[in-house]
Amino acid sequence: MARVDRAELHEVSAAVLAVTTHLSVRDVLGTILTSARRLLDARYAALGVPDARGSFAQFIADGVSSEQWKAIGPLPRTHGVLGLMLCDPNPVRLADIREHEHFDGWPAAHPEMVDFLGMPIIDGDEILGELFLANKNRPGGFTEEDEELLRLLAAHAAIAIVNARLYERGRELSVIEERDRIARELHDSVAQKLFSLRLTAEVATALVDTDPVRARTELDVVRRLAAEATNELRSIVDGQRPVDLADDGLGAALRKQVELLDRVHDPAVRLHGPELPRLPEASQRAVYRIAQEALHNALRHAGAAAVDVEVAVDGAVVVLTVSDDGTGFEPDPSAAAGRGLGLESMRERAAAVGGRLSVHSRHGGGTTVRLEVPTG
Repeated sequence: MARVDRAELHEVSAAVLAVTTHLSVRDVLGTILTSARRLLDARYAALGVPDARGSFAQFIADGVSSEQWKAIGPLPRTHGVLGLMLCDPNPVRLADIREHEHFDGWPAAHPEMVDFLGMPIIDGDEILGELFLANKNRPGGFTEEDEELLRLLAAHAAIAIVNARLYERGRELSVIEERDRIARELHDSVAQKLFSLRLTAEVATALVDTDPVRARTELDVVRRLAAEATNELRSIVDGQRPVDLADDGLGAALRKQVELLDRVHDPAVRLHGPELPRLPEASQRAVYRIAQEALHNALRHAGAAAVDVEVAVDGAVVVLTVSDDGTGFEPDPSAAAGRGLGLESMRERAAAVGGRLSVHSRHGGGTTVRLEVPTG
């Protein structure tokens, strides 16, 4: 057993070190959580990192099936025993969590838990989150030795979270630098070509009646300049993979996008649904870009008071729904040119990854964009 324990601890240490190579922090925390459940021989394990709104920015569980997780519903809020652990740096070890004075019940589909071991994840004086286990498989409940081992694993989790925060700050600086780089490229190449294109078009227009042969020559130049500008724009845009997707995965990227839009726009923008499975890179990018376009349309055109983004897993399909309570429109390019172009782009992105996009809207009745993408 000691040999297995050493192997497990080595796996956890390797996972924490992987944060420095910019692997997904969620994967690292998931490895810590899985190892904790195996090492302490528990039926259930979970790890939560709180947000600033009374819920959890990240919450992962081990020992619960995807069907159970879906039935349980939204992420838990930071109340009850979970809330207590975010205020008290001491571990909580109980023979029966249901007898704790702060226990306030489970959701209807939540598995029944009895013996409980919870450990705050601490960095200095700050409680970053919590790691807890329930229902030890062997009789007698959790021991002092279990508590010490979980304390060690919580320290590993703290390292992962702190490193992720540091990396996030560095990444924000990188985003600003990349934005400046794109602005320079647009100014140095595309903007100049567009300026030349405009002047050449004006010359061609002036020559149409007096020198049609030269006018055709100038129009050939216009065509060439337009093609070059289009190619350069495509090169700039296609080279930009969403940074959040590269490291945090689709679910975290969507959450960050929604939180940002909710801060800077008057309509309430909310995200609902469970954590998503890992999708192929092209599918992640398609879902993220389609969500961005649908949110942009809702915030810019709909006059909505609220925009809701919902994600769900239905068998082998990930479902994204973006709905608003705004003015609605006729989902037809000829009825609304600006929106039509955006919808066509979304449909093309969906089709490219084997997905399906549908749009339901009516004047005065809001708009719902629904995307279905295979998980494999």
